[in-house]
Amino acid sequence: MECRLDKQVAIVTGASSGLGYACAEQLADAGAAVVINYHSQPKPAEELASRIKAAGGRAITVGADVSQEADVASLFAKTLEAFGGVDILVANSGMQKDAPLTAMTLDQWEAVLKVNLTGQFLCVQTAVRQFEAQGDRGVSRARGKIICMSSVHQVIPWAGHVNYAASKGGIMMMMQTIAQEVAEKGIRVNAIAPGAIRTAINASETEGEKGAALLKLIPYGRIGVAEDVGKAAVWLASDQSDYVVGTTIFVDGGMTLYPEFRGNG
Repeated sequence: MECRLDKQVAIVTGASSGLGYACAEQLADAGAAVVINYHSQPKPAEELASRIKAAGGRAITVGADVSQEADVASLFAKTLEAFGGVDILVANSGMQKDAPLTAMTLDQWEAVLKVNLTGQFLCVQTAVRQFEAQGDRGVSRARGKIICMSSVHQVIPWAGHVNYAASKGGIMMMMQTIAQEVAEKGIRVNAIAPGAIRTAINASETEGEKGAALLKLIPYGRIGVAEDVGKAAVWLASDQSDYVVGTTIFVDGGMTLYPEFRGNG
């Protein structure tokens, strides 16, 4: 059965590239009106919106820094102005500022936590307030659906990336705690934890010799593509997953199975 999101409105943060771009694209293909949030790259966001509208869909772009409370409020206000409600939030915005522990600056630590964790908190908090205020819009079994973008590094330690791993571990517990709190209000909160996903930004790490080495960590034998994550987002946003609450879907080809232990136990 096809997942459909007709008459629903989805906000996707950090949607001008990579995983957010794919999520916005897939949600639009499933019939949702899409708000494509960007921070510093308006052009690809606008190009995606134009493609969605040319195909008969609905989309707008909104610039906002999700780590800033006023920007998040503006993002939701512009969504309501354009589409009259919100049904789905994909809290995807994220960043990395990598360094070994002893070389990492406080600015690097705080910048990643501010976007990856505080940014998701602000977006989720605002979404829940909106779901409560607008009531049942009659477009879905749930009053609202929230998808937090996490990572396999919510469970796999990652030396040299302590700020990033800490932010993703925080997302896991934040998502579960909020899901526990708001499920009785008819709001479903879940997460996606991608593994190795090939995008334009990380091509040098996922192709050639480095890509071959990476495959040793993926039992399924292929590196993921952004559409794998987008399709998972559509399913989590649809009524087909209506009884899924507080769960993380790992889209990782089995990376979290710790394949290094094959034959070593």
